[in-house]
Amino acid sequence: MQTQVLPVHAERPEPEIIQKAVEILRRGGLVAFPTETVYGIGANALDAEAAQSIFNAKGRPARNPLIVHVPNAEAVEQVAQSWPKDAAILAEHFWPGPMTLVLPKKSCVPATVTGGGHTVAVRVPAHPVAQALLRAVELPIAAPSANRSSRLSPTEAKHVLRDLEGMIHLLLDGGPTTRGIESTVIDLSVPSPLILRPGMISVDSIEKVLGKHVELGFKQRLVPGQPLTSPGLLEKHYSPYTPLEITETNETGRQRIEELIRKGLRVGWVPLANEEASAPSNKVIVMPLPMDPVIYAQKFYATLHTLDLLSTARIFVTLPPDTPAWMAVRDRLLRASHNSN
Repeated sequence: MQTQVLPVHAERPEPEIIQKAVEILRRGGLVAFPTETVYGIGANALDAEAAQSIFNAKGRPARNPLIVHVPNAEAVEQVAQSWPKDAAILAEHFWPGPMTLVLPKKSCVPATVTGGGHTVAVRVPAHPVAQALLRAVELPIAAPSANRSSRLSPTEAKHVLRDLEGMIHLLLDGGPTTRGIESTVIDLSVPSPLILRPGMISVDSIEKVLGKHVELGFKQRLVPGQPLTSPGLLEKHYSPYTPLEITETNETGRQRIEELIRKGLRVGWVPLANEEASAPSNKVIVMPLPMDPVIYAQKFYATLHTLDLLSTARIFVTLPPDTPAWMAVRDRLLRASHNSN
């Protein structure tokens, strides 16, 4: 399969380009496109064979569900069996945007899409290209991140091609994404709202809107073999091909780096920019990120992609503070470094 790449205006997507993507999706093909979070690899969510092609391209475990994208809250009824009050409140405040709601699924949604489970994860993206595509195709589109399973999410078109060139039919290149971290996922199929994946919409803001406490479910241990209710729950996820190691401070990172330098190895380092982080050697590629969780998230995956391509033996990242504002970034880093230390 040859992957066609079409540049598309990020704010005013050209109708003729969108139509090409629509035609591919309607005949069961795969289209990668930008959302405000990361690039997604999309297929018709009501077509089991099309959805299976996403799993094949990504090498994704069958029990790991896909997020279904729709153009507005009204379109959720195509795939969800119910629309609880909490869903209506959250949709009013946060859609379109980086929030995914887990709801009881309709029978028309293939088990392939839901990982064999009885719920469906639904989102209304805010990116103009994603919105134009969803309105034009008039189908719910299943679209996980456009990368190989467990690997770094793509925030630029070149990241998509790195993993999936030749595995998708079309890539809509709308430039870099603006959020950089995947959506917050909330399970509303259970008695009390449960955060299954943290994102840039904070727990505090969700609790304020709902007027109730929200539990954190993403730290729970998984039951082997059981369907997952959300993407992002696997212990190993968001990982570069280069082993990634997290350190508590820039200073402890420097100490570990110096150990590897003495062995003649070249390493990458992502320190926090508010602390002293000069390179101890020319064998260290330093790419600091700021102590601002929003800007950090925007640059996070692109920074790791860059270091991953520079033939380093290991990538070190200083872990940001354990505070609510950094919850999403810390979750990605802890999963990215799983079994790497």
